[in-house]
Amino acid sequence: MLKRKIPQRICIGCQEAKDKKQLIRIVRNKEGEVFYDSTGKANGRGAYICKNIDCFDAAIKNKKIEKAFNKGIDETIKNRLRDEIFNE
Repeated sequence: MLKRKIPQRICIGCQEAKDKKQLIRIVRNKEGEVFYDSTGKANGRGAYICKNIDCFDAAIKNKKIEKAFNKGIDETIKNRLRDEIFNE
């Protein structure tokens, strides 16, 4: 019996490849809205990040989220993402 392939994604904060299930997904949709995708299935451009506040802070500090989406992100959106992800 063949083992199923487990999808790997790279965290934009620490640049480490991890199983997709271990990461959280942030999405930018066609309207340009950036939000936390709790289902992992929302339409739009996605970026993956560890469930670790240090990786999130590194991604914010180094503007990795902006680079992933080719769009500047307002501080209020960054704060909303932090609250949604880490204060569930």
